Amino acid sequence: MSKPSIVFCHGIWADGSCYSKVIPPLRADGHEVIAAQYNLDTAQSDIDAVIRTLGRVSSPAILVGHSYGGAVITGAGIDDRVVGLVYIAALAPDEDETAAEQQAKYPTTAAFGHIQVADGRIWMLPSGIGYFCGDLSEAEQQVVWATATPPAVELFNEKPKGTAWKAKPSAYIVCNNDHAVHPDLERASAERMGATTYVTDSSHVAMLSQPDVVLTAIRNLAASL
Repeated sequence: MSKPSIVFCHGIWADGSCYSKVIPPLRADGHEVIAAQYNLDTAQSDIDAVIRTLGRVSSPAILVGHSYGGAVITGAGIDDRVVGLVYIAALAPDEDETAAEQQAKYPTTAAFGHIQVADGRIWMLPSGIGYFCGDLSEAEQQVVWATATPPAVELFNEKPKGTAWKAKPSAYIVCNNDHAVHPDLERASAERMGATTYVTDSSHVAMLSQPDVVLTAIRNLAASL
């Protein structure tokens, strides 16, 4: 099998540019790489966008999901063109739970104390950026805040069909200093799915603050297929 394609899926308060530090090395390795861009309007529309994106690269493909993007790849990953899943500080709901229900089992993290709900969206306040990506430089933090896509209020209460991690090989990156998704949720998710687990003392955005860890996880999974 030739090298799998890599399709990146972003979380809330983000877009595809959050993978800017890992895309060039993977392309240099010989992978086709693309970041799915979706609007965080509904979970199903985000999954549909990822499935359309799979049509723009050569199969087979590895889906990489950060944060809420983990819920997206859990649904989209049942597509036959997907051969592996990489979760980064990510949600990974089971077939009988929503992303909100999965999060409700753990303490509310600090980042969600710095939000504003307006116009049907959840906006991150400037005061929250340090909890989201505090191990980045001040300049990088401001770029993350400026490109933060706000999710629809009901996004986490939907449960599309499909639980790909039950059938596809997976890797999971646990971020010990995460203040957006609780690290205990991350550890439990990795254990539940039987994922190859990597642990880093990063903030929520390991692909920006610890890109080598993310690259190792993706490369190892790709080599195992």
